[in-house]
Amino acid sequence: MATQIESQRFSAEVVTGDATLGLPKGLLPMEDTQEFGYNRATGFMWLVQRKKKVEHTFKKIKQTVSYVAEVTAFAEKGKLQKITGVKTRKLMLWLSVVEVYVPEASPEKVTFKTGTGLSDTFDGTAFALGE
Repeated sequence: MATQIESQRFSAEVVTGDATLGLPKGLLPMEDTQEFGYNRATGFMWLVQRKKKVEHTFKKIKQTVSYVAEVTAFAEKGKLQKITGVKTRKLMLWLSVVEVYVPEASPEKVTFKTGTGLSDTFDGTAFALGE
């Protein structure tokens, strides 16, 4: 992943420390963010945290999500695609989350897709900070 980040860094906006991502608050609850980068030309974004891995449980929807130290995605309005570094727990399995989007017709809903093709839609309030 570091190679992909380095190749995007040249024309990207890079912020060190905690950053406002312009995403629903709490959607990426990574602790101790070290760096956030976004390349407007390609849509590539990344988050680097100091810890190797963080697990977070969204209490309202009873979903546990794991974030590795480097999370990457391609961002466009209301959507993150080709996500790396994020997994969700389904039953006893950890599945990679590859896409997150907010449909224009239902902006209060957030849909997650896994690499296996499974998807779930949740109320956006489940991702409020502190929930």
